[in-house]
Amino acid sequence: MAANHHHHMPNTLGNSSLSLHSSNVVGVHYRVGKKIGEGSFGVIFEGTNLLSNQQVAIKFEPRKSDAPQLRDEYRTYKILAGCPGIPNVYYFGQEGLHNVLAVDLLGPSLEDLFDMCGRKFSIKTVVMVAKQMLTRVQTIHEKNLIYRDIKPDNFLIGRPGTKAANVVHVVDFGMAKQYRDPRTKQHIPYRERKSLSGTARYMSINTHLGR
Repeated sequence: MAANHHHHMPNTLGNSSLSLHSSNVVGVHYRVGKKIGEGSFGVIFEGTNLLSNQQVAIKFEPRKSDAPQLRDEYRTYKILAGCPGIPNVYYFGQEGLHNVLAVDLLGPSLEDLFDMCGRKFSIKTVVMVAKQMLTRVQTIHEKNLIYRDIKPDNFLIGRPGTKAANVVHVVDFGMAKQYRDPRTKQHIPYRERKSLSGTARYMSINTHLGR
């Protein structure tokens, strides 16, 4: 899930620092299961809500991270709550040396699916997927946010056998940012020679131009 970001993994994210969590309960009633991914922010585990038996994804991020993202990601999920193709967020808090975020557990990413299909999608699949992706980006923009990390790894379909199995979801909002004031709708100032955000291969042309 949304692994392989744009920074090197800090050493604190070795398995040793998180092995403590593998049989742990976080946020009172989320049992942490097996590791399912990792990225610049930290590590993702499968989890279970012990009250409802619902499966979730649980992200761990070191609290002393240089650029903590999970609190901002939690806020963004709250802004987008209820929008189609946006995972539900269930919990954010601190557990020992880590920030913890629990969200819907989803299925494979478009990058995974592309690999499974021999790096070739049919025209029909491309059109169906593109329509959903564009709708998700439109939803984010309508909430006064820019996503800033669009790539196939960050679009996930629902888990096979669930209602959302054919729904394309967008995940991993650690880079998202408000681009206009929600009250006045004023656009944030235009900037040049800004440091780049995102993944070079999928960045917008404006971002490459330093805007």
